[in-house]
Amino acid sequence: MLWEVLWPLALGFILSAIVQTLVSRRAVERALGSDSPRSLGLATLFGAASSSCSYAAVAIARSLFRKGASFPAAIVFEFASTNLVFELGLVLLILLGWSFVGAEFAGGLLMIVILALLFRWTLKPGMIEEARQQVEQGRRGRMEGHGEMDMSITDGPFLKRLFSGRGLTAISHNFWTDVTSVWTDIGLGLLIAGALAAWVPASFWQSFFLTSHPVLSQVWGPLIGPVISLLSFVCSIGNVPLAAVLWNGGISFGGVIAFLFADLLILPILDIYRKYYGGRMALYLLAVSYVAMALAGFLIGLLFQALGIVPSHHVVTALFSAPALNYTSVLNVVFLLIMAVLGWRFLRTGGPEMLRMMETPTPDHAEHHH
Repeated sequence: MLWEVLWPLALGFILSAIVQTLVSRRAVERALGSDSPRSLGLATLFGAASSSCSYAAVAIARSLFRKGASFPAAIVFEFASTNLVFELGLVLLILLGWSFVGAEFAGGLLMIVILALLFRWTLKPGMIEEARQQVEQGRRGRMEGHGEMDMSITDGPFLKRLFSGRGLTAISHNFWTDVTSVWTDIGLGLLIAGALAAWVPASFWQSFFLTSHPVLSQVWGPLIGPVISLLSFVCSIGNVPLAAVLWNGGISFGGVIAFLFADLLILPILDIYRKYYGGRMALYLLAVSYVAMALAGFLIGLLFQALGIVPSHHVVTALFSAPALNYTSVLNVVFLLIMAVLGWRFLRTGGPEMLRMMETPTPDHAEHHH
């Protein structure tokens, strides 16, 4: 499975690193000051252009909130950055196909609309104030330094910025920062997916996902998908191999989508929410996120069903095929070479020291701009 998804992962991370190099964090902070539709739209856009690591997304959202973004805009940014990013779309495309990519992005936007409405109807000013006081205590989560880092280059023409020495350095740093922040999740996701595919019999999944009850399974899938995600501890793109196993097992189309959305509901992230925003806000975020994910998964499942573009359940070949010499192998070699060049640049320009700083930033130096 790793061999199948290697080049799309690398390509996604490279595109993401380029965008992070060209979009300044300060501009993002300025744009997200309110919870107006425009602010939330921009939060979605900026989120989609940022890193896909769930822990980094949570750290960046807190940093944006601290620097003046509205709470709904910060959370919308976080959701967009784990559900609407290049890497995820490319890996989904390779493992599961076009319809899943379409559903992930359409459903992601729908989920953000549902989330925005839930915030508007249920989020009390007192809760935001409580969260803000808690945030100012500066308790540490994971990937804090990643959340504070801004290596964007904003002066000069687009291409010049991209191909300058500074541009290459910033891209290499953004690329390897993102890769190192999610490689454990991707590894875990592949291992868990491999184990489940090999050891759990299809009959178990079929009875668990109620495949013999077509109508019930449409409702049950989106309700249970996020719960499986919550218990799997795997975040970000690491979820995709697992989604392929669940789809093989017979979970509904909407269930796969709801499962993919729920990478921000894993227990370690709920614990970080508790540290950042307090226990009450953590429980609130768990509740509204779950409702938004399950509902968006269910509705997108119905929509794709009505349009007749839900693929039939088929065995995901990447789970069981051995690597062969084909376009995948050629692209993997090309992207491994590109990664090596970025790795060389990263090592030559103080990358490893920066990574160490990222893991242990000092709370009072929140304004680190390398």
